[in-house]
Amino acid sequence: MTETETNVYDVVVLGAGPVGENVADRTRAAGLTTAVVESELVGGECSYWACTPSKALLRPVIARAEARRVPGLRQSVQGPLDASAVLAHRDYYTAHWKDDGQVRWLDGTGADLYRGHGRLTGPRTVTVTGPDGAEHLLTARHAVAVCTGSRASLPELPGLDEVRPWTSREATSSPSVPGRLIVVGGGVVATEMATVWQALGSEVTMLVRGKGLLPRMEPFAGELIAEALTEAGTDVRTGTSVESVTREGIVVSVTTDAGDRIEADEILFAIGRAPRTDDIGLETIGLDPGSWLPVDDSLRVTGHDWLYAVGDVNHRALLTHQGKYQARIAGAAIAARATGETLLAEPWGAHAATADHATVPQVVFTDPEAAAVGLSLAEAEQAGHRVKAVDVDLSSVAGAGLYADGYKGRARMVVDLEGEILRGVTLVGPGVGELIHSATIAVAGEVPVSRLWHAVPSYPTISEVWLRLLEAYRDA
Repeated sequence: MTETETNVYDVVVLGAGPVGENVADRTRAAGLTTAVVESELVGGECSYWACTPSKALLRPVIARAEARRVPGLRQSVQGPLDASAVLAHRDYYTAHWKDDGQVRWLDGTGADLYRGHGRLTGPRTVTVTGPDGAEHLLTARHAVAVCTGSRASLPELPGLDEVRPWTSREATSSPSVPGRLIVVGGGVVATEMATVWQALGSEVTMLVRGKGLLPRMEPFAGELIAEALTEAGTDVRTGTSVESVTREGIVVSVTTDAGDRIEADEILFAIGRAPRTDDIGLETIGLDPGSWLPVDDSLRVTGHDWLYAVGDVNHRALLTHQGKYQARIAGAAIAARATGETLLAEPWGAHAATADHATVPQVVFTDPEAAAVGLSLAEAEQAGHRVKAVDVDLSSVAGAGLYADGYKGRARMVVDLEGEILRGVTLVGPGVGELIHSATIAVAGEVPVSRLWHAVPSYPTISEVWLRLLEAYRDA
């Protein structure tokens, strides 16, 4: 029988992705002893199967698309992408799926890393079963932070396991370009991966159950991206559901609810995420395995004064940058409670993840890009705000025309009429991802429209859209 080693820490963190790393960094900076448990690669989903590899794949695609819109350059970039070089670029940025560099960073914080599967075994206790079967019992004096993230959801279709479907992991790590690819879904992963693989040479068919792409953004965002994908050669079918899927040899066959039969080499399901909480011992503390974990704004789990859920597992905002933001807040809150400091829990306080509620930024790295922060018009109205939306054609901005011939894009600003502050901003067009932080500052800072008139955009840049939006609001 393997002897169980027992160690006591101030804080135990389950999961060493970007969220867990940031919790550990903050608690260590506060002088708290911290253990971090990881069952896969230190650096987590984002580093190896999501943000980093997907953006490494997308960058050459977007750069070529934008170069083709520049006079004097477009003739030089008409050929196909070098798929091998693009995939090698992806492999480099994922460190070839080795986590040595991330481990060195974590070691530099002073946290102790335990490799293996961690499970709660009661209040403030975690048992880690290592790859060699050895067990470590970790006890937390102050807090356990669950930062285990989420996994891709798959539909309940008969025989799906035999089909060997792609999820986001396979889509971002495939060593080769499939000749034909079916993408099921219309959200961020679906649109970005359709963009990548179509540009690398795949014949892509998108099957979207809803009426459009990117349903959580303003409708025009999905419309412009669907139009661009179609022009690039992707077969985008909205209002379409998958009834069955089979694989015979290397061929995947899908039957839709319209009775169509579609064949491909691979099929990607990008239909949502599920929490990775099914096997972390939640039942030992009265919580349901496999459930999302509700938290307050300090990221403490409801009904458990020692348990924190940070990042995807709390279902507040499933984005890496938002999870890291939560981690900074949670780490500070854990430290404040541990040392008896006053908790600054009021909105926008040092220990309150206020931005999760209505100030979440996001960029979709398609061609064109889509970027948004805060509430859409529909969300603002549903929340009971009295608002007005103003729209501007981005091609009307001088900087857009200089950026690319035939520039297509649109911007929307949602203004709260009570205080004349911004509730949300959405931008769609080439290069807009780098503009969204200015909008984030305006929304999070509740900057009055009257003051925004004094924030002068440089000419000629695409950011001059801010002036056009203010003019549209004034003249509306």
